[in-house]
Amino acid sequence: MKLLAAITLTLISFTALAAQKSNEAIQKQIKSLKAEKTIYLTNDGSASKLMAYAPNFSDADAKAVGAMAMNFAMAAFYSGQALTTAPETINFTFWPMSKKPRFAGSTGPWEVMLPTGSLDLGDYRYAAKPSENMEYLNFQIKRADLEKIAAASAPVKFRLGTYSLSFTQEQIQLLRNFLAVTDTK
Repeated sequence: MKLLAAITLTLISFTALAAQKSNEAIQKQIKSLKAEKTIYLTNDGSASKLMAYAPNFSDADAKAVGAMAMNFAMAAFYSGQALTTAPETINFTFWPMSKKPRFAGSTGPWEVMLPTGSLDLGDYRYAAKPSENMEYLNFQIKRADLEKIAAASAPVKFRLGTYSLSFTQEQIQLLRNFLAVTDTK
């Protein structure tokens, strides 16, 4: 009986070790995906942060919003120097840059149109830096929802507040890369 318990504990510990991804392995994966210019890993000794910065939306989409430029970023945080489980929620922020606020004064929905139907991701939380002409539309998106968007073929159309935009192929690839890097399997 003691032997069976020891074997079980050993197997559980190996399974737990196999399910985590070290920061070194994450850095190697970022490099193998050729994503060094869009995905960054930082660590302050006690916590790690994965950040992804998307290329700008098309000029036509930015102009339709009334922005000079617009992109988005994603982040996931975890304790220590290894990702032990894939994050269930991911911080996601759209960054419109415009001379006058386009999204201030109200919140608005983020709705993605997928071949399988619409995906309602809720209303944004608004923040701004008027001195820098920047607005921030903040969401916490479920990993499963991000996976649905990333699985679609670009361009993927979506509505943000009252504006219609499309994710570009490069942006969809960034979503896929970020999901791969934050996966522990």
